[in-house]
Amino acid sequence: MKRTHHNGTLRKEQIGEVVHLVGWVAKRRNLGSLVFIDLRDRSGIVQVVFDETMTDAVKEVRSEYVLEVEGIVQARKDANPKMETGEIEVIAKNVNILNTANTPPITIADDTDSLEDTRLKYRYLDLRRPVLQKNLMLRHQICMITRNTLSEDGFIEVETPILARSTPEGARDYLVPSRIYNGKFWALPQSPQIFKQLLMIGGMERYFQIARCFRDEDLRADRQPEFTQIDIEMSFVDENDVFATVEKLMRNIFKGTINYDLEESFVRIPWAECMRRYGTDKPDLRYGNEIVDLTDIFEYTEFQIFKNIQSEGGIINGICFENIADKYSRKNLDALQDFIKHGFKAKALSYLKMEEGGLNGSIAKVLSEKEKEEIIARFNLKTNDLVLIVADQAKIVQASLGALRVRLAHENDLVDQNQYRFLWVTDFPMFEYSEEEARYVAAHHPFTAPKAEDVDKLFSDPEHVSSRAYDLVLNGYELLSGSIRIYDQELQAKVFEAIGLTLEEAKARFGFFLDAFQYGTPPHGGVGIGLERLTMVLAGTENIRDVVAFPTTNSAMNLMSDSPNVVDQKQLDVLGISINKKEEDK
Repeated sequence: MKRTHHNGTLRKEQIGEVVHLVGWVAKRRNLGSLVFIDLRDRSGIVQVVFDETMTDAVKEVRSEYVLEVEGIVQARKDANPKMETGEIEVIAKNVNILNTANTPPITIADDTDSLEDTRLKYRYLDLRRPVLQKNLMLRHQICMITRNTLSEDGFIEVETPILARSTPEGARDYLVPSRIYNGKFWALPQSPQIFKQLLMIGGMERYFQIARCFRDEDLRADRQPEFTQIDIEMSFVDENDVFATVEKLMRNIFKGTINYDLEESFVRIPWAECMRRYGTDKPDLRYGNEIVDLTDIFEYTEFQIFKNIQSEGGIINGICFENIADKYSRKNLDALQDFIKHGFKAKALSYLKMEEGGLNGSIAKVLSEKEKEEIIARFNLKTNDLVLIVADQAKIVQASLGALRVRLAHENDLVDQNQYRFLWVTDFPMFEYSEEEARYVAAHHPFTAPKAEDVDKLFSDPEHVSSRAYDLVLNGYELLSGSIRIYDQELQAKVFEAIGLTLEEAKARFGFFLDAFQYGTPPHGGVGIGLERLTMVLAGTENIRDVVAFPTTNSAMNLMSDSPNVVDQKQLDVLGISINKKEEDK
């Protein structure tokens, strides 16, 4: 037989046609003289009917058998509106059992109750679930739209090395030993960062790559040890050029995959303002409830705790949620207090509820009437509104209230799941202080350009130097990170000096890369877009493993292939490697 149609594409327009189908048995129902089989392929499911002349041919057929069926399409008497093929069925005339199957160890359906570890062990079966197949097809669509969009805009796709030199980029490298050069190692790239900048020096002007990246770091729900980024670099550009390119790409991806129209230009907020308003540099803009500064209200307070905080250089901020105060009992509020104490080292959480007679709550009795009136006015409080207040050092206050903002928005169903809000976060700090190294280090990477107006503060006030780095945030996820790069040799030397690196030390670390800068480097900048995170958001899942074909667990184990694993001693001998177990493994 030769397949004539994909199962999920059949409709009432095909009624009366003879079709040849193939696929897996998703479900079998035996009604005596009739056997109904739901036949599944990648496109979907169609119901096949085997009458009394055919029942013997399928009497042994069970779930996940592979069948080849010839039949005639007819209208179903009892249409099933839950199936895309629910208006028709196929009356089988011939069947060929291509292969049998053992009883699967997992439930192969979107609504599966199988444990995730079991599904990961039998991932090749898990991949038969329609939801995972749709996610991988969505990922494919994103890649194709990316290639078409960027190609039309003059970008060329270039592959960069997977085996490269180890360079410090923040996370730990995965190392690969060399057999030929005994005792030396390659590293798998954390990103194509150095190579894409070298392509700009090489005159390619507009490059992109759907690039595999590797980082040996602790994992979480939205991170894998190997991942893919849509890598873009451009010469002779500034931030506006980069933003325009990315925004066009996003508009095309969202329109082409889920038929969603994005705004013409995305919101931009400087990093410092973002932290003040949302307590995070990746805020979700689908709801409001911004952080409000209350410090000035308590300038002359008699409340000793707030007075002490201010004397120590701390701040007092709050957030308000409308019409939810009655949902939060003392027990619920204590849970929120534990949440910020243990998670963010906050000293305490104060709360106020707006009631008919005025403010009530944990600190209502110690506040003056003037302070209460100013709080009511600042938040424009109405009956049943809830105010949460944290007084502490700025970083703790922002992190605590930012996390509470997210938690309460989700607890109270304030998040519109059908909305997509993008945000450019700009002007990130150039440096951050490393307690471990007792010096300032590059917050992004040492090739990120500082803002021109802050160059004179590189040595005198490094804490307040802003960079030309930027992130694109989507619904609370950091979707991409990028920057305008340093291309001037003198400025690069100053930045190295600011982070405590001599030119000799920098050359020892970055060698060939810095040599290339001597031969006419153009102004350039770019981004790396997280393909998995973008696919996650478009697919409506919060688990990155749902958009990766063969993912690992949170402990970086691939349960299906049982890797990583030991290798033969002969292989180690060839590489000149001996294994010394770490103390905790002994």
